[in-house]
Order: sequence, then C-alpha cells, then structure tokens
Amino acid sequence: MINDRLIDAGELPIAIRDFGGDHPPLLLLHGAGANLAHLTGLARALRPHHRVITLDLRGHGRSGDGAWTWDAGLGDLAAVTVQMELDRPPAVVGHSFGGMLATLWGQRHPESPGVVNLDGNPPPTRPGQLPGLDPEKATAELARLTATFDAMQAAIGHTFPTADLPDLVERQRAAARDAGANEKIWIEGFRRNVVSKDGKTTVRPDPATTATMRTLMNDIDLGPVYTTTPTPTLTVLATRNMPAQEPFADLYAAHRRHLLDEAEAAAKANPRLHYFSLENATHAMPLEQPDFLASLISDFLRGATRGA
Repeated sequence: MINDRLIDAGELPIAIRDFGGDHPPLLLLHGAGANLAHLTGLARALRPHHRVITLDLRGHGRSGDGAWTWDAGLGDLAAVTVQMELDRPPAVVGHSFGGMLATLWGQRHPESPGVVNLDGNPPPTRPGQLPGLDPEKATAELARLTATFDAMQAAIGHTFPTADLPDLVERQRAAARDAGANEKIWIEGFRRNVVSKDGKTTVRPDPATTATMRTLMNDIDLGPVYTTTPTPTLTVLATRNMPAQEPFADLYAAHRRHLLDEAEAAAKANPRLHYFSLENATHAMPLEQPDFLASLISDFLRGATRGA
C-alpha cells in the first residue's frame, strides 16, 4: 500500500510517499527543482527489494518552506527516519542535489547500511576542475556557463495567471513526449510543484530557495567527504551530455574527467568509497535507466551489508 503523509520536522512539514513493504528501508531523494514524483519510476523499480520512502525536500512539492542549509536538510531526513519508526537505519539514495545530501548523510551516520549518489556533483567553477581544457578557454566557458545559470535562476519563481496553467501543462506533456518519458509521472512532477492561490500561480521552489541551493552546490567539495566517509558509498557518474549541455560539450567532457579522477583517488584512499561510470547515461539517469539503476543500487547495498 502506497501512503502519502506529512512528517513534522519541527520548523516545517516534510511530505513523504511510503511505498510500503517489509524490505530494508531506503530513503530516495530528488534533485533541486524537482520533487518526489520525479523519482517514481526508480522507486517502483527498487520496491521489490526495499521499502522505498520518497520525500519532497524543503521548499519543494508539498513540503514546507524553510531556510536551506546542509544541516537543515540532514535534520529533515533524521526527522523522517525517526517518525517513520523504521526498524533499522535506512539506506539513502539521492539524485543530483539529493545525491550530495545523501553523501553528507553517510559521512555523519556510520550506522547507515550505505548511500548512493546518482550524479550529485558540484558544477564546475574554476579552470582546475576542467583537466585537458586550455585554461583561457576554460575561463571563458565558465563565464558563459555562469551567465546561463544566472538567466535560468532569474526566470524561476515567476507568478502567472492561473488561467494560463492548462497551456503550460500541455507544454509539459509535449516535453515528456520529446524526452521519451512517462507522461503521467512527468505531469505529476510538474503539478506537485505548482501552487495556485487567488487566481495566481507560481512554481516551486521560490527564487530565494533556488539561489541558496545553487550557492550550496557551488561551495561544497565532496572530495574530502569521499575520502573520509565511514559509510559504504557508491557514486554513479554520467557519461554523456543532456541536450541542454551540448552548447558546453567541451566543458562538460572535461568536468567528467575531473569527477572520474576525484572518484578514483577517493576509492584508493577509502575502501568504503566505490564509483561506477554508467554507460550511455546523462545527468537524467533516473529517468533514462531506472531498472538498471535499481539493480545496481540493490546489489551494492546487499554487498555493503554482507561486508559489514
């Protein structure tokens, strides 16, 4: 039985979806700007082996608004774990921003059976993170990328007449078809972030939340976390660009080399850290390969438990 409910996290409610069952528990975390519905395909694929609990991060979906810090996000996960009265510590799996949060959870919670980070990596911010790219070109490309992200951020959170919502939903249906995604899941994900009141509609997260989360991602360095984490950790890396990344193809290819180098170095320094380059996968890997990822995640967590 799938159950939706709100968890009292103290300063705000956290919306969760519990897929039920008596298998080992697993918290599944979405990325910035998404919500729990976006991971439905992966959650379903994981359900035969885990009691999957997805949640809306603060400021997203049906969860409440609150200032974003890594500590606040980890506190929300702790509240979910306690109030769901799980019979054992959960594994934590996250995509993108959620993957970074999962990695930090593993650093602080050695009792966790394992964490998996699905391409949750800070964006490139300096030429040193772009090996093989000419430094002058790297600087120019980083400036161009920052400008693109600035423009995207400026477009987020605008209010529009609710009467325009049906047309926007149809555009989302077309986008789902173009992406080859499950249309029902895509639309639920879009609608879950929509808030309508007094004839006006906005799409969550709001501009302030988006700006704060972007700063958190830019500033974090996962290298030291990977080399010191006491929890079995798997980081899954993308191997190709999404269409939106193609204008920066050289930059992202160089950054993927950096991420692979970082993962290799961390794995040598810390036997609890493992990495996997997912063939023919973009950053949107949970939508592209949910069944394979579910198998990879379940196999890793079983192995981690046996190793313990």
